Amino acid sequence: MDIQLAQLIINGIAVGSIIALAAVGLTLTYGILRLSNFAHGDFLTLGAYLTLLVNTTGINIWLSMILAAAGTVATMLLSEKLLWSRMRNLRATSTTLIIISIGLALFLRNGIILIWGGKNQNYNLPVTPALDIWGLKVPQNQLLVLGLAVLAILALHYLLQNTKIGKAMRAVADDLDLARVSGINVDQVIFWTWLIAGTLTSFGGSMYGLITAVRPNMGWFLILPLFASVILGGIGNPYGAIAAAFIIGIAQEVSTPWLGSQYKQGVALLIMILVLLIRPKGLFKGTI
Repeated sequence: MDIQLAQLIINGIAVGSIIALAAVGLTLTYGILRLSNFAHGDFLTLGAYLTLLVNTTGINIWLSMILAAAGTVATMLLSEKLLWSRMRNLRATSTTLIIISIGLALFLRNGIILIWGGKNQNYNLPVTPALDIWGLKVPQNQLLVLGLAVLAILALHYLLQNTKIGKAMRAVADDLDLARVSGINVDQVIFWTWLIAGTLTSFGGSMYGLITAVRPNMGWFLILPLFASVILGGIGNPYGAIAAAFIIGIAQEVSTPWLGSQYKQGVALLIMILVLLIRPKGLFKGTI
C-alpha cells in the first residue's frame, strides 16, 4: 500500500472516531426524542472549550475531559428543561424543533466567541513526537483518540444491551406511548439519553482538540458529517452511526489529495446520497 494512502487512512480513522462518538449522541436524541438537533455540533465545541478552560488551570487533561463532559451534560439538561420538554408538551412540529435547534446552535457559538474569543487555541500539553510504525508517522494523540473512542463505544454497547436503562431506552425508541403504558419511566430515559449524548459528544470535542486546534466553528464544520453518519447508518441506530462515521472519516481524508481539504464535507454528503439511492433507509436498520 502506498505510504501516503496509508497515512491518510490512519488520519481518517482518528477523525472517524471523533465523528462516531458525536454521531452516537445525535442518533440517540433522534431515535428516542425524535429531535434533529442542529446544535449538536456546537455542544461538541463546548466540550472542547470546557476542556481547554479546565486544562489551562493546570489540571490533568484526562480529568479536564471528564469535568468538561459534566459541564456539557449540565448544559444539555438545561436546554431540555427550558426548551425541549416544553416543546414536547406543546406538540411542536419537527420543523419548529429544527428552527429552535439552529437558534440554540447560534447562541452557543456566539457565547463561546464572547467568552473565549475567535482565535484558535490549544491545550496545555507537552509536545510528543510521532511514532514511527512501519514507515508511517502516527501522532500519539491519534492513537489515544482511537483507544478512548473504542472504550466509550464498548461501554455504550454494554449499557444498551445489558442494563435495565438500556432496555428501557430501546423500548422508548420503538414506541414511546407503549413504553409509558408498560410502566417505563420515560422521564428517566430522557435524562439518560441526554447524559449519554452529552458525555460522548463532549469527549468527541475534547478528542478533536487533541488532534487539531480548538476553534469556535469546529463543531459546525462537523455537523454535516455527523448527520451524514446518522442517516447513512440508519436513523436511530448507534451501531450503524459508528460504522458510517468511520466510512465517512476515512473517505474524507483519502479524497484530499485529489479534491483538496475544502471539499471534505462534499465527500461525506456524496457518499450518503449514493448509498441512499441504493438503500433508502441507510446501511442498517433504524432505531436502537
